[in-house]
Amino acid sequence: MAYGQKILKGDAYKRAAIKRRHIRIRKRIAGTAERPRLVVTRSNRHIVAQVIDDLKGHTLASASTLDVSVRGGEGDKSAQAKQVGALVAERAKAAGVEAVVFDRGGNQYAGRIAALADAAREAGLKF
Repeated sequence: MAYGQKILKGDAYKRAAIKRRHIRIRKRIAGTAERPRLVVTRSNRHIVAQVIDDLKGHTLASASTLDVSVRGGEGDKSAQAKQVGALVAERAKAAGVEAVVFDRGGNQYAGRIAALADAAREAGLKF
């Protein structure tokens, strides 16, 4: 196996596969001052989105389902991901960011990841 990962079983194998895909993606994607990186981190219960300038190593904007405005939100996890996407886009635009590079973090572009990206696009963030 590539990247020095051991052969694992069950959930550990799944997490290792996601990590391998993320490393593969990060070889090609980097955030700059003009186009920072929109990183999505997903767990079973929560989703976190950050806009990061990789050259400076600074987070410009972030939002998650743990935020007070989203935490008590109704709906399923996809609906909460949409709220997070709209919120991170609003905060990024307030920080002066118009366009981003999307980093799905090794996850498939489907479900909650796609819902977050679509909501960020609808809020005016360019990918």
